[in-house]
Amino acid sequence: MDNRTYKTVGRTVRKKDAMQLLLGKPVYTHDIIPKGALVVKLLRSPHAHAMVASVNKKAASAVPGVAGIYTWEDAPGNRFAIAGQTYPEASPYDRLIIDRHIRFVGDVVAIVAAETEAAADKAIRLIKVNYELLDPVLDIHTAKDNPILVHPEEDWFPPCQVGGDPKRNLVACETDSHGDVDRIMEECDIVLEHTYHTRAFNQAMMETFRTYSELDRYGRLHLISSTQIVFHTRRILSRALGIPKSMIRVEKPRIGGGFGAKQTAVCDVYPAFVTMKTGRPAEIIYSRKESFDAGSPRHEMEIKVKLGADKDGRIRALDLYTLSNTGAYGEHGPTTVGLSGHKSIPMYTGSLEAYRFAYDVVYTNTVPAGAYRGYGATQGIFALESAVNELAEKLHMDPTVMREQNMVREGMVMPAYYGETANACALDRCLAHCKEMFHWDEKYPVRDMGNGKVRTAGVAMAMQGSCISGIDVGSATIKLNEDGGYNLLIGAADMGTGCDTILAQMLAENMDCSVDDVAVFGADTDASPYDSGSYASSTTYITGKAVEKACDDLKKKLCRIAADMLQVDPADVQFEGKYVRCLADDRKIPLGDIAYKTQVFSNEHAEATASHSSPVSPPPYMVGMVEIELDKETGHVEVLNVCAVVDCGIPINPALATIQTEGGLVQGIGHTLMENVTINKKGKIIEDNFLQYKLPTRLDMGHLKVEFEQSYEPTGPFGAKSIGEIVINTPAPALAHAIYRATGVWHRELPITPEKILMELLQKN
Repeated sequence: MDNRTYKTVGRTVRKKDAMQLLLGKPVYTHDIIPKGALVVKLLRSPHAHAMVASVNKKAASAVPGVAGIYTWEDAPGNRFAIAGQTYPEASPYDRLIIDRHIRFVGDVVAIVAAETEAAADKAIRLIKVNYELLDPVLDIHTAKDNPILVHPEEDWFPPCQVGGDPKRNLVACETDSHGDVDRIMEECDIVLEHTYHTRAFNQAMMETFRTYSELDRYGRLHLISSTQIVFHTRRILSRALGIPKSMIRVEKPRIGGGFGAKQTAVCDVYPAFVTMKTGRPAEIIYSRKESFDAGSPRHEMEIKVKLGADKDGRIRALDLYTLSNTGAYGEHGPTTVGLSGHKSIPMYTGSLEAYRFAYDVVYTNTVPAGAYRGYGATQGIFALESAVNELAEKLHMDPTVMREQNMVREGMVMPAYYGETANACALDRCLAHCKEMFHWDEKYPVRDMGNGKVRTAGVAMAMQGSCISGIDVGSATIKLNEDGGYNLLIGAADMGTGCDTILAQMLAENMDCSVDDVAVFGADTDASPYDSGSYASSTTYITGKAVEKACDDLKKKLCRIAADMLQVDPADVQFEGKYVRCLADDRKIPLGDIAYKTQVFSNEHAEATASHSSPVSPPPYMVGMVEIELDKETGHVEVLNVCAVVDCGIPINPALATIQTEGGLVQGIGHTLMENVTINKKGKIIEDNFLQYKLPTRLDMGHLKVEFEQSYEPTGPFGAKSIGEIVINTPAPALAHAIYRATGVWHRELPITPEKILMELLQKN
């Protein structure tokens, strides 16, 4: 443990952008871009699977204000992926900017550019398309080895070998195991085997997908985009458009929510293509309907769990198989699925003797899935934690006691988590803390409240990661200004999480200054140092460490410059916040003087850049508990209390960590009880607006209480781990558990709506 007392780290600091947002200042993409850009609209297919036979643009082109209409005949033939992943991407190159082969309802048939939105909309309506309809593959169970191929093209290309085969509708497949699963299963007193199903939930961020593009004064393509991945977007555009990366600049302003959706370059290529065609600025703004129909939702997954245990509740073997639906294109398909097993199974390292984890990721003619907070772990934890709760109920054991005797603890090696050691793990303390805070012993029993209403509780635990180990890179550049303040340049994207503030706190702690002395800039591919982007819960852990390293380098530079000014050896001076002091005679050089010195006859600049990557991804841990009141006459579930205790190492900013946790809990409640994505027999999403896609409001979340148990992660900055994703993972299994206790019926498919609860109760009775 680190017992140091910090001035800024571990303390609540107001967010850097708080006042601009509260005062309604122009900070988002559409607020800041120049007026007069061409409006870009997309003609989308009404069919799930088809070939475009012909497109008649004559009437549409005659609409006043239309600047261009483009089809597959006008677009480059370079296949690419829109997944925001480090090169070489695990996701296959299976897209074209516009493809004649239509693969889902919402796939792009034509791009329209016009002077006004009205002209673009009118032109869209006047385009006539003849389709050759093909049979679609809509069922994930029949997709693998189906004679109907979603991607029959010969130029399908996998940058990484992940077991994909388009001739089998497979994006990825793999099997991983440790120990003799079958033998141990045979020895177990109890073997449970169930299948769990989760839908393709939408991120539903308030700011939809949007991008502005222009040619700058040097003829380079310049994008302003609401994106989490500026450097990946530059690479994606370079490949799709066939132009050098040096001719592309991507920057992001404030982001109006992302939750992983904007780790995918959903819309960036379309205005960029129009700008390259016309030479004019262009802007695209997805409607809410488009964001549902052609966004980047969570992967639908079906997870089969086989669990072997002894009658005393010791879990000895786990066997998971995940079938994941990537939709019409493969972005994030090969990577999300792995987390469904590798970030659920390791939680039971304490007792586990063997595990097997296998998966298939299949193409279907449905909306392509992508990254969403939790990134596959959410689905896997719902399945495994539900199975553990089922085991506890079958054995008439308190599920918290069962977890206490099976959970991973600090110092344990986790074979199912790539062999990493749990160097910082307070999961046991999280459970004890949560039980006390929630009053588990009082709320767990089923209590009849009269009028058909019962109250009870459920529990779950979770783990996640803090980066993509061995891959993610974070970087930071720190510059000293003449007034003694600092500029911090980053490539990570603050999307409301507060990373600008958290990284500024780390700089302030290292450089012994105020957070107000730090100006943060990011992210811009022309000015920011390279950063993988804001995803995989990596910003605090990875980019934070880069800030720490850059501070160390900068202090050494400042000492060298000051030593030269004092005409002493660098070993004889010491950095002390506002100045550098000579140890021998106490002479001091203020930072401002050092900055000015570097501007006159100097060979050393007062700035430093550092990068950081980690060979490990230390997991944060969490325990969540819920109390519900269920009405057996209507099936309605009212969430009364939600408690969570999180181990994210050392919380850098406790207020922001609390808000992150509360937001994730509410999203998890929404997934479990109301959010739904239903695809009809024609491949169309039914819930494509906020009237039908139900989100939780303040009235649906009950009373939230969040607290923390600290551990110290030796590889993290100031002992910190991540918190962004883990917080969404416990509500689903905990609520499913509570609903079982109230009704006697297990629900193994999300969402668990009142209709489902009532129908199951009627069938049971």
